[in-house]
Amino acid sequence: MKALSIRQPWVQHIFQDGKDVENRKWPTDYRGDVLIHASSAFDGKAAEKRRFLIDHPHAPFGAIVGIVEITDCVTEMDSQWFFGPYGFVMANKRLITPITCKGALGLFTPKINLDQIQPLEKAA
Repeated sequence: MKALSIRQPWVQHIFQDGKDVENRKWPTDYRGDVLIHASSAFDGKAAEKRRFLIDHPHAPFGAIVGIVEITDCVTEMDSQWFFGPYGFVMANKRLITPITCKGALGLFTPKINLDQIQPLEKAA
C-alpha cells in the first residue's frame, strides 16, 4: 500500500477537523486507499509548534497514523482547506494505531508489515 507523508498540524486537521483535501505542487493519477504518515517535521514557526504540542500532547510525529481514500485530484475546489495548485480529495478517513517509520517524498511504499495495521476509530 502507498503512503503519503504530511507534516503536522495538517495530519491533525485531516483526522480531527474534517480537512478534506491535501494540497500539493504535483498532480497524481492515484485513486484509492493511502496510508497517512505524520512527518517528523512541523509545518510552522517554533511558537506555533509549542502551542500545538500543548494543545495536542499526544499528536504523532514520524509514524503512519491513518488511512484515507484519495478520490480525485483537482485544481479547483470549494473547500476552506484548498489552496492548490493541486488538491488530493480525501474521503473515508480511518485512524490506526501509530506505526513508527521513516517517511519519504511523493507517494511511497513504507517499510512496514501491513499486518501491524490496527484500526482505532472513524475520523471526521
